[in-house]
Formats: sequence, structure tokens, C-alpha cells
Amino acid sequence: MEFAIEGLLKKRILVLDGAMGTMIQRHDLEESDFRGLQYQNHPCSLKGNNDFLSITRPDIIKGIHAEYFAAGADIVETNTFSGTTIAQADYQLEESVYDINFQSAKIAKEVAKEFTANEPHKPRFVAGAIGPTNR
Repeated sequence: MEFAIEGLLKKRILVLDGAMGTMIQRHDLEESDFRGLQYQNHPCSLKGNNDFLSITRPDIIKGIHAEYFAAGADIVETNTFSGTTIAQADYQLEESVYDINFQSAKIAKEVAKEFTANEPHKPRFVAGAIGPTNR
């Protein structure tokens, strides 16, 4: 069942999730979490590349989205605040930008669908997020 967000906005205020970075920091992650198996030999440090966790630790990102929905959020933002070639250049991962954005959107949508299926009277939504660049 598809829901029109415009109709809901006419009826009530929708709640957006909070800071993804703050939630990620609670996990006390190490370099290995950011590298995953596929990037063990990457030439530079990946620690702190929170968006890349959508590829290497999707379980963490999925859990954070679920926490926000369980707390009452109607909308979660994708884990793509630094999902640009400019930002990913710091990690030499410019070629991974599409995958970061795709996987981040896929994870958020999956969780939104799960919560909507369990509570059809309260549909959940996903909004794409993009932050300022570091240049």
C-alpha cells in the first residue's frame, strides 16, 4: 500500500530522525569495522567514514534506522551525509559514491517497509540526506 506524504502532512506533523553520526559513535567502532572484508588492503585509513558503513556494516545502519522508527520517527534520512565524490576523496573512495548512496537508500527503505508492514496505520518514509562538502 502506498501512502502520500502530502496527505499525512495535512493531518499532522511528521517527525524526522536525529543525528546519524551521534548514533554511530555509540558503537565505538574500529578501523576494521570501516574496512570490512572487501577493503582490508585499502591504502588509507577509513575510520570515521560513517557513510561507508552502509557497505561494510549495514547491520549497524539498519539498527539505527530501526531505533529511530521505534522511538516514533516517521522519516529517516539515508546514511549519505558525506556521500559525495568531494567528501569521499579524503578516503580515496570516489569510485564508491554510487554504491554508498545506493546501499544507504536500500537499507533505509527496507527498514521503513518493515515498520510500515507492522504498523500499517503509521507509514514510515525515507529522505535522502546530503551534507555540506569539506571543500
